[in-house]
Amino acid sequence: MNFTSITHEPNMLSNQPTSCPPGLEYLTQLDKIKVEQLVSLTEAFIGFERNNKYVLRNANDEQFLYAFEETDTCMRICCTNQRGFTVHVVDNMKQEVMLITRDFKCCAGCCWFAGCCLGCAFEVRVEAPPGNFIGSIKQKGSFWKASYDILDESGDTILKIEGPCCIWDGPCCPCDNEFKLLTADGMNQIGNLTKEYAGFVKEMVTVSDKFTISFPQDLSVKAKGTLIGALLLIVIFC
Repeated sequence: MNFTSITHEPNMLSNQPTSCPPGLEYLTQLDKIKVEQLVSLTEAFIGFERNNKYVLRNANDEQFLYAFEETDTCMRICCTNQRGFTVHVVDNMKQEVMLITRDFKCCAGCCWFAGCCLGCAFEVRVEAPPGNFIGSIKQKGSFWKASYDILDESGDTILKIEGPCCIWDGPCCPCDNEFKLLTADGMNQIGNLTKEYAGFVKEMVTVSDKFTISFPQDLSVKAKGTLIGALLLIVIFC
């Protein structure tokens, strides 16, 4: 398996909380994560979608995690953004620290019907490390805005994500798309997930997206890890 080159490891905390999943200790220091989808020239020029790859950086643009999708070719081509997927997340030592999965559901994706039955809602599982379930993301029914619940390992809602009523994308849409990060009751915004506009030329010739996740620094590491899974769901689906 090929990985992007890594120059150095950001400083880690000396005293780690006992409840923190192994390999995610660095998240305790962060209140912002930058996620960049790596450019695929094959996909950009001939339209053949390949497995996605992402670099996760801190606010100083230091890489601390790398994520790569594992999906078979038939699933990617035939099911496009509704496909089931597995995303492996590795640290700078190339050790797998997270596993993010979504099962394929033939009728899932439309926010109008996501609240009708489980078969119509996207669900993503997050494990850290692989085999240790820490949380999930579930699409909620909505008539005009994308909506997701962030659940802990017990299935309780701990956060909510509310998207814009319309997601503008492409070179002719010079604006960022913001998904609000809300408390469990949906009353207060505590952060956001933002797709950044890359500029006309880059939006025209590449399929590379840049996202930023902002959240309180004292948010639990498990919740931060689950938010990474939520971001990848939004990136692939949208």
